[in-house]
Amino acid sequence: MTVNSMSAKEVTKKVINKEPFFILDVRNESDFQDWKIEGKNFDYLNIPYFDLLDGVEEIMKDLPSDKEILVVCAKEGSSIMIAEMLSDEGLSVSYLQGGMKAWSEHLEPIKVGDIGKDGAIYQFVRIGKGCLSYMVISNGEAAVIDSTRMSDVYLEFAESQGAKITHVFDTHLHADHISGGRIIAQQTNATYWLPPKDATEVIFEYQALENGNDVKIGNTMINIHALYSPGHTIGSTSFVIDEKFLLSGDILFIDSIGRPDLAGMAEDWVLDLRESLYTKFRELSDELQVLPAHFMIIDELNEDGSVHAKLGTLFANNHGLNIQDEDTFRKLVTENLPPQPNAYQEIRQTNMGIITPDEEQQREMEIGPNRCAVR
Repeated sequence: MTVNSMSAKEVTKKVINKEPFFILDVRNESDFQDWKIEGKNFDYLNIPYFDLLDGVEEIMKDLPSDKEILVVCAKEGSSIMIAEMLSDEGLSVSYLQGGMKAWSEHLEPIKVGDIGKDGAIYQFVRIGKGCLSYMVISNGEAAVIDSTRMSDVYLEFAESQGAKITHVFDTHLHADHISGGRIIAQQTNATYWLPPKDATEVIFEYQALENGNDVKIGNTMINIHALYSPGHTIGSTSFVIDEKFLLSGDILFIDSIGRPDLAGMAEDWVLDLRESLYTKFRELSDELQVLPAHFMIIDELNEDGSVHAKLGTLFANNHGLNIQDEDTFRKLVTENLPPQPNAYQEIRQTNMGIITPDEEQQREMEIGPNRCAVR
């Protein structure tokens, strides 16, 4: 029987549509436990590739006959071989094109709302890593916020919308993924904005993003208002766009809050984090749609695959926003921290321009889930 390939985009649609699906993951158990493709109605079997070299007969009883089966490995090659062996046994199977590396890099653009008379904001969901980035489009101009290193995706999307990228923003100096902001700005001659308190060690030119900045996108009065909100990093800056959307960076997520320890300053920054979440954000409208820079669990996805919710809803439901005792809050964010992101120091140095790893090195640095949240 024929072995088909399945793209990361096709798998993403299955995640969003909550389709029943079966994944045979042939990576090592530790890699599978650390990071896998997740879906509401997905079932899994993890058998390392090397355990199947002598044949797949022993696992046939563990594979469904009523669901699609996808074989997954790190880069693709091993999954093709196992898929062919299963096909020889009479099963209809596919393999993940490009493996988990392709899964890590796929971006799914989803429109999340209108802005002004003819503007819109799009969320780019990096489904395999939990990263969220944005493009604001108005009157033929575009701004990109918290972009990933897959810069071509944003350039091609802007072109498809008839828009020229004129501004690029990072809400903070990212530590879990490599920013494409500087590359996009260079390729489009756009202005690149960074919070200056996060940029003290960068070795390239940027525009300082500070309180009071208003940046116009297009010919309409669409402004991006910077809100200094330290805690995840010392320079973390959120944006209120068109009085409708709060881009919260890595300070506030739908089901969790930001971690303050990636620069080794958890004890110093925990009160900044609390001040941003419990005082500054409380002063904003409950009707603002919160658009974070990451999501942590698949349950945070809406029906259309987007990730956002009203600020008032988060104040009601997000545990991290409802810890009244300051000492309890301090313990939560300093003693309940997840493992640090892979290669996060090298990622920070890359985003500062201090080191320039090649594309394959950048892929390896980013492998694995995002770990920016405390839950």
